[in-house]
Amino acid sequence: MSLLPGKLEQALSLAVATLAAGVMPAPMERDAERDDAVRKLAAVAGECGWSMHTLRAVAGPNADLLFPAGEVDMLEAWSDLCDRSMLEAMQDTLEPRLSLRVRQAILLRLPPNEQRRQAARRGMAVFLSLRGQKAFRRSWVRTVNAIWQAAQDDSTGLTYVSKRLTLGGLYASVFLYWLSRGGDAAGFGAFVDRRLADVLRIGRLKARFGASAVAPESGAG
Repeated sequence: MSLLPGKLEQALSLAVATLAAGVMPAPMERDAERDDAVRKLAAVAGECGWSMHTLRAVAGPNADLLFPAGEVDMLEAWSDLCDRSMLEAMQDTLEPRLSLRVRQAILLRLPPNEQRRQAARRGMAVFLSLRGQKAFRRSWVRTVNAIWQAAQDDSTGLTYVSKRLTLGGLYASVFLYWLSRGGDAAGFGAFVDRRLADVLRIGRLKARFGASAVAPESGAG
């Protein structure tokens, strides 16, 4: 992978840590014209990059006016658009189990589409730049929250925050896998399954040790 692994992993760690605050970033500016422009750019960004020059070439000479913050603005808008597409695709899911709804949402958000993966790889170079890091963290928090929304989770309070922290760590690992080897749908699906199984196993262990820790007191007297 052409991206520096250490720098990307550090950015992902910081993004996950941001979830601990439990505060959602402000919603993105949305309108049909911006959505259309960023779709056209994303279709060629894997080859041509995320630049104002490319945006004007594919979406019109004044398209740059839609994104006053430049390339970072375009990438943040694209991430938001991908989140909304995932949410729309999950609206009619009939899967009764929460863990499998989370799985569905992740696979929809990170499809085995080479055009999408290459656009994301080129985009990470912008997100990892000094001017793009805050936008990357905002986008990451929105995506993790959108996955829980897509999975129809209605937790609140500390559970709301802890679930997003857990998913943030899981999503960081699957995102790295997807960038490098996500073209293999079966392999990626199996990797997601293993990570979800790890999370569920750790959750069961925590619950078991928590119960055993209070058991002697409850039986005393």
